[in-house]
Amino acid sequence: MEAVTRFAPSPTGYIHIGNVRSAIYPYLIARQTGGKFILRIEDTDRERYVEGATELIEDTLKWLGLEWDEGPVVGGDNGPYFQSERLEIYHEWARKLLAAGRAYSDDTPPEKIDEYRKQCSTLKKPFLYRNYRPAELDFEFKEGVPIRFKAEPKEYDWTDAVMGPMHAGPETQDDIILIKKDGYPTYNFAHIVDDALMGVTHVMRGVEYLSSTPNYLALYEAFGLDVPVLVSLPHILAPTGNKKLGKRDGAKSVTEYREDGVLPEAMLNYLACLGWNDGTEQEIYTKEELVGRFSLDRIQTSGARYDETKLYWMNGQWIRRIFDTEGARALYDRSIDFWPDTAGTYPEKYRLQVLSIIYDRLKTLNDLKEMTGYFFADPMIDIDMLKNNKFLKKLSEAELEDLLKKSIFRLSEIDDWNEDNLQEALNGLLVETGKKPAELFSLIRIAVSFAPFSPALNLTLNVLGKEVSLARLNEVARSI
Repeated sequence: MEAVTRFAPSPTGYIHIGNVRSAIYPYLIARQTGGKFILRIEDTDRERYVEGATELIEDTLKWLGLEWDEGPVVGGDNGPYFQSERLEIYHEWARKLLAAGRAYSDDTPPEKIDEYRKQCSTLKKPFLYRNYRPAELDFEFKEGVPIRFKAEPKEYDWTDAVMGPMHAGPETQDDIILIKKDGYPTYNFAHIVDDALMGVTHVMRGVEYLSSTPNYLALYEAFGLDVPVLVSLPHILAPTGNKKLGKRDGAKSVTEYREDGVLPEAMLNYLACLGWNDGTEQEIYTKEELVGRFSLDRIQTSGARYDETKLYWMNGQWIRRIFDTEGARALYDRSIDFWPDTAGTYPEKYRLQVLSIIYDRLKTLNDLKEMTGYFFADPMIDIDMLKNNKFLKKLSEAELEDLLKKSIFRLSEIDDWNEDNLQEALNGLLVETGKKPAELFSLIRIAVSFAPFSPALNLTLNVLGKEVSLARLNEVARSI
């Protein structure tokens, strides 16, 4: 069938990894079936509302390429798409339950409810408000008074698309709050109403909501609604694997990863495969491939361990893929904000040359700052770096100086400064000096870059150019 799915985040701050995966899976199902993907903003918790968070959600989805068919900005036939603008709808549906005797207004003071909780704690039994339900129920809608669902506990059996057959007894159901004192609905109530009115066919959310499903089933039943496909997504676990991933475990927000130079293709790819696979050894997927291969029955039932190292590895793969399939220009356009400050004074053609020899070493675009600085400014000379290099530390200062002078002479004889002629000259130096490539090439590489690593030496020298390369080698030779 044509699935109608939704992503319904709360605008309470930054977008974390779990939020994004909860958007990816419904998006893939909607696109795979030719259905609709809805963005709905669940902003009924006014105490936790953060200004600008909605725009951050929208921007993140656009960055990832997760276009929504209905929702803020694009509109649709089932709006409003902010829950704070749908209060009359929730009140209308609450009145239906009041009229049917399945909900009641309850002005029991919070202090009294806390007293009930303490009694249950003392007796070491679960707190269920229905056991303390007022003897006389008020079935009228009253401003400023919470409305509770009147539970009729029973056995429930259902099938979760990921977790399989499920069962719950009467002890799992309670008189949950539908409308709060401030007139705003609770999540437990609002999402049932919104999903029904928006025609949502698949409800995907974290596995932590599984224990609340019997209450949701009771509400579906009370309204006479068909139950959508219920999909419980296992937790994304901390790297230790023993708890749910949190910011304390080192995971950054999606915005932080974006600012660090992680590509949207890599983030989408990694999170889609975090707890799902198609049964093959493939790891790199385009969005189109994910749409074609995704299936709910391949979502694993256990939590998936978050591995930032794997994310960065995958990002490096995507950097190379974009360069190799779309060209240097495509990658360069994505990298504009990540170059060293000094790069701005150099022509674009030169930066493209630098990118073409360094791209296959990048894990993130932000690595450009550290890995390319010596292409845009003379590096600070660090003789200790030469002397302590594992290939050079056995050589005396006199030997280092002699090797540099021979290198300068040989390289200065090159008339046509290009990759091939440079490699030929470097090979000739190996014969002339009797040194191993690791020794001679390390010396020249460090002398022109003073960087921990660099691309192939002939490529580096070619991009730097003859004048700059020889000037740096001469300066180091004089400094030894």
